[in-house]
Amino acid sequence: MCFMRICAQGTDRTQAEMAHTCRGTINLATAHIDTEDACNIVLSSGGRTYHLKASTEVERQRWVTALELAKAKAIRMMNDQSDDSGDEEPTSQSDRSELQGTLKILISKLDDLSTCNDLIAKHGAALQRSLSELEGLKVPVEGGEKIKAVNERATLFRITSNAMINACRDFLDLAETHSRRWQRALQYEREQRTHLEETIEQLAKQHNSLERAWREAPTLASTTPSAPTTNKARSERLPKEEASDDEDTEFFDAMEDSPAFITVTATESTQHRRSQSNLSGASGGQPSDWNQDNHMSPSYNDVSGKELQPRRQRRTHVPDKPNYSLNLWSIMKNCIGKELSKIPMPVNFNEPLSMLQRLTEDLEYHELLDKAARCDSSLEQMCLVAAFSVSSYSTTVHRTAKPFNPLLGETYELDRLEEYGYRSLCEQVSHHPPAAAHHVISQRGWTLWQEITIASKFRGKYLSIMPLGAIHLQFHSSGNHYVWRKVTSTVHNIIVGKLWIDQSGDIEIVNHRTKETCQLKFSPYSYFSRDVPRKVTGVVADSGGHAHYILSGTWDDKIESAKIVQSSRGGSGSEGKQKTVYQTLSPKLLWKKYPLPENAENMYFFSALALTLNEQEDGVGRTDSRLRPDQKLMEEGRWDEANSEKQRLEEKQRAVRRRREAEASDALDEECDYDSGKEYEGYLPLWFHQRRDSVTGETNFVYKGGYWEAKEKQDWSMCPDIF
Repeated sequence: MCFMRICAQGTDRTQAEMAHTCRGTINLATAHIDTEDACNIVLSSGGRTYHLKASTEVERQRWVTALELAKAKAIRMMNDQSDDSGDEEPTSQSDRSELQGTLKILISKLDDLSTCNDLIAKHGAALQRSLSELEGLKVPVEGGEKIKAVNERATLFRITSNAMINACRDFLDLAETHSRRWQRALQYEREQRTHLEETIEQLAKQHNSLERAWREAPTLASTTPSAPTTNKARSERLPKEEASDDEDTEFFDAMEDSPAFITVTATESTQHRRSQSNLSGASGGQPSDWNQDNHMSPSYNDVSGKELQPRRQRRTHVPDKPNYSLNLWSIMKNCIGKELSKIPMPVNFNEPLSMLQRLTEDLEYHELLDKAARCDSSLEQMCLVAAFSVSSYSTTVHRTAKPFNPLLGETYELDRLEEYGYRSLCEQVSHHPPAAAHHVISQRGWTLWQEITIASKFRGKYLSIMPLGAIHLQFHSSGNHYVWRKVTSTVHNIIVGKLWIDQSGDIEIVNHRTKETCQLKFSPYSYFSRDVPRKVTGVVADSGGHAHYILSGTWDDKIESAKIVQSSRGGSGSEGKQKTVYQTLSPKLLWKKYPLPENAENMYFFSALALTLNEQEDGVGRTDSRLRPDQKLMEEGRWDEANSEKQRLEEKQRAVRRRREAEASDALDEECDYDSGKEYEGYLPLWFHQRRDSVTGETNFVYKGGYWEAKEKQDWSMCPDIF
């Protein structure tokens, strides 16, 4: 007995698979099925002909019917696959899904009908042949008449069936024609929508530029000598712009996407009466010092200008950034499907600072914490801590380049003990996932520590960077322990367009000793919002939830605070929620961003502190980021050499990791306790160890001591050779 394989294209077989089938396979989609006599079947495909024989005529007919149905299914599925392969525009799937579904159902039904018609036609033809044979036999006249009548009826049946299938095919052709017309109409609408979105985006950017130019105009200061700029800008949106200057109260619009409150500034007389009783001595016991509006002076953020004058002349510039062009797509196309933290990037996308140094930049406005340490009121202290948490984002507004990923065990110290009274130490404690531990201690009464792990998600047009981990701040005299977390940073226009950064999300700062809180909201940028870009708002409340201060400003410029003197329930907002009306004193400046150094646009937009972070210093540990060769070469403008050095360091780190994994495997095989050989469980940072935090209950890396003592002795023998 001879066996052969007859294949219809199933859902699990593609055209490519059908082209590589075994010998003797017949593709029914292109096969011709015919019958020779009562028991024989003829299959023809690709120049080959196969003769099959059934045991009986009934069995032959069952095989013919099954083969015809399988052939129709194979043809239908082949057409579906060709339609799917031709659809190369992913954005059209949602627009045409309903139409495609309807047409596919219709085509399926018509194909079934066509198959049935073919079977009817063949059976009718066989019936006519049988009747013709009967007509040729010698039968009585009456029998011949009946045979002729049956033959005529069979002919009429075949004609009617053919007419029906032709009408159905005409309908199908008409539907396909309209489908192409609908697709062209949808494509036109999509193009018009894209053009409209681009036009609106351009108009919004132009509008934003005009607003910024208006706010930065020199005439603005002369027109508003007494009122803060932010308040003036808000009040000009009011319906009563022409209100006289002698009104006792100044009103503000309710802010979109902000806490449900409205702020009302108290009159001058009320402000004078209440300021003496409500403000405690924040700086040396003088009530007016904390809200002193002397921010125009360069030394406003200093606790004492004379006390904080640097004793060492730091550098004020770095070599200009070379103008090297690089095709981003040539890099990204080879990284599709990979985790972003593991994609090797050339230094062209970097700035000559490591992530540890970027973390240290949070201390740019450390004087806010010096001032907070002398506050008698914990609520006023909370305002300054909130301003400090916002100030750490001010350096990111133009910094679109990524920092160098630190090597495992890499450290960075910032010793400003003689100049500003603090010492800072960072160490890369984990590589996958990347995590860094940071510890700062100040002689002016505070200690800050944090462990930050970076999580990132690439979403096509933008990259979301989510810092994970809590920041702890403790003041020595009061014991106030503040904890907060960072918001999400978003880098827009990753593939096409000019890169720009936005900060969005909420920050909750909690004083775990007094249970006082501060709720900060970073509003995401919107083309259609009437608010100023990069807006930050917040409310400082006591342990009972009663608000005492309102914070407002932008994360790239300044933060102001206004003390609440009275609150009441106001009218309903746009969503039907009742808003709280706060009557406050005039807002006072807490923090103002330092201007960027001259020629900053050619120096990676570094701030004054950032320019000094990679400056060479004597006595630092041999794992310090200042000694990293690829980073130093990039700063000097030797980018080709920096790329080669970067690859060498990464390969060296991978070799060390493989050696640790091999040692860990050997230790497990020998069933001995050899923790230092395990990459993920056994690697021990040099200056930090894991401890459970008594406040948050989380396990994180904290400073265990020994670094500054080793620096004093200049004993770095315990440091690994990572460079």
